[in-house]
Amino acid sequence: MSTDEQRNTPDAAEGRGGRGSERLHCLVTGASGYIGGRLVPELLEAGHRIRCLARSPGKLRDHPWAGDVELVRGDVTDPESVAAAMHGIDVAYYLVHALGSGPGFTDTDRRAARVFAEQARAAGVRRIVYLGGLTPQGVPENSLSPHLRSRAEVGRIFLDAPVPATVLRAAVVIGSGSASFEMLRYLTERLPVMVTPSWVHTRTQPIGVRDVLRYLVGSATMPDDVNRTFDIGGLDVLTYREMMCRYAAVAGLRRRLIVPVPVLTPRLSSHWVGLVTPVPASIARPLTESLRHEVICHEHDIARYMPDSPGRPLPFNEALALALRRVREAQVATRWSSAAMPGAPSDPLPTDPDWAGGSLYQDERQLSVDASRQALWRVIEGIGGDNGWYSFPLAWAVRGWMDRFVGGVGLRRGRRDAEHLRVGDSLDFWRVEEITPGRLLRLRAEMRLPGLAWLEMYAETEAEGRTRYRQRALFHPRGLLGHIYWWSVSPFHAVVFGGMARNITQAAAKGVGRLSA
Repeated sequence: MSTDEQRNTPDAAEGRGGRGSERLHCLVTGASGYIGGRLVPELLEAGHRIRCLARSPGKLRDHPWAGDVELVRGDVTDPESVAAAMHGIDVAYYLVHALGSGPGFTDTDRRAARVFAEQARAAGVRRIVYLGGLTPQGVPENSLSPHLRSRAEVGRIFLDAPVPATVLRAAVVIGSGSASFEMLRYLTERLPVMVTPSWVHTRTQPIGVRDVLRYLVGSATMPDDVNRTFDIGGLDVLTYREMMCRYAAVAGLRRRLIVPVPVLTPRLSSHWVGLVTPVPASIARPLTESLRHEVICHEHDIARYMPDSPGRPLPFNEALALALRRVREAQVATRWSSAAMPGAPSDPLPTDPDWAGGSLYQDERQLSVDASRQALWRVIEGIGGDNGWYSFPLAWAVRGWMDRFVGGVGLRRGRRDAEHLRVGDSLDFWRVEEITPGRLLRLRAEMRLPGLAWLEMYAETEAEGRTRYRQRALFHPRGLLGHIYWWSVSPFHAVVFGGMARNITQAAAKGVGRLSA
């Protein structure tokens, strides 16, 4: 079931000329991402059947709704897998963006959108729904950031295709775990006095994630002759400075002193944001670039099909309060980091036969534990985030800083949930790749490395009935630099990995969730 923050009543039945409460078969791409992961339960609640297309369907298996949907493997750039996923579909949601990716993302976005549109036509899909970015009026497209230009182009591709399309355009999305909210939250909470870029004076029209989901769900039942863009936003038009001041007031913080300076370019701004917040520079840059120009809604025609009820759309302060409550109650359904980082490794697991004969360095440690396997597992599953890594905190912090310095995600992504993990969760600079509850946690590294790395933690029962903790760090080097990297850091493994194994077992024996090293 959805949370209060994202719950909505499908208003599409109230729209004029829609298909009412008809049960539709919907395809959702990007279900592992922030919006897609929240949209799926809303569509289910509205009575629709759902199929999710994902490159790695296993990453979705631990979501509460996974058993109620059909999961299929595929990639939006692959015509064959998209064609198979489109079979029997009424409405296709395109929630894939190359946010934060490297060079060539524009071509990838263009190719994927064309494949999606062509296969939707071939399969007889009735509607495509796309969530893009709100662009400023009167600004030449070549003056926009590359990401905004690409999103606008994707929207045009869908509108020019034979299948009717609903293209929703939003600016700043406010919801627990959204990249925009996290950026606003950490900038305001961590900096009582801020030297800020000039874009803090730019007006924008934020929207609560609850309203974004309401419009997405309602778009499924729009009349067949609707093929257009809709600007969607909340009730308030604010500068970023006003947003920070309001956040401080809603969060109960002292008034912030904000001093804008004109010398911070979008590139420098993104690195500044990356230093202060958990949002890395690669994600922060398109967000800050989008704030260079005023982005406000110039029409509210969406209300003709999804009429506003009292209090809808949400006022900014209420959207903030809802998001903060979810954070404080540790009930964040999805985060900006839910989707894998662009460029993250996706090679075979270290247990796959393909690794036979290849270079695979290992650091393995085993210790008996004076505790039950369940107690050990609680410590393993609670690792990372505020609980730390049970070993040499300064070394982990330095490694995180180094990763941020070279444009990586760093160590500050934290956890989605303080106690429980699911496949696909981000965990500081790791990604949860596999969980066997009570037995195995496998993490894949997403920091910048000259190779591929994993960390495995096992809770096992010995023949005598005692509990054993087993830990493996694995590294597959890429080229000579990868081999040099492994041998340069291996002298520290006894301190880092050895200390981790000892402290995890001691924490389990003491029945605590954290042990300082």
